[in-house]
Amino acid sequence: QVQLVESGGGLVQAGGSLRLSCRASGRAFSGKTMGWYRQAPGKQREFVARIYGGGTTEYGDFVKGRFTISRDRTLRTVYLQMNSLKSDDTAVYYCNGAVGSALVWGQGTQVTVSS
Repeated sequence: QVQLVESGGGLVQAGGSLRLSCRASGRAFSGKTMGWYRQAPGKQREFVARIYGGGTTEYGDFVKGRFTISRDRTLRTVYLQMNSLKSDDTAVYYCNGAVGSALVWGQGTQVTVSS
């Protein structure tokens, strides 16, 4: 079964850091584009970051150099390093990846930033 499992969320003070992980089951996502999205209460899900198979990365406008997406192919894991966190970053963070024509989502991990 193709599956993505996020971890690493938690409660952090404003200005702090967290590293989120997204581990893929099997090899279905090997070399594929993987992304992170987030959804705050009462808001639509928004794009955070994306990493292409070749390593190119893209970020949402609000990131402004605070977050870094990376991947470890051996561990089949994609990371999101988040620094200088703000209260506005509070949300459930989801990773996703495409398998054929299907977009697979993880279950999400909660990030709460206290001011």
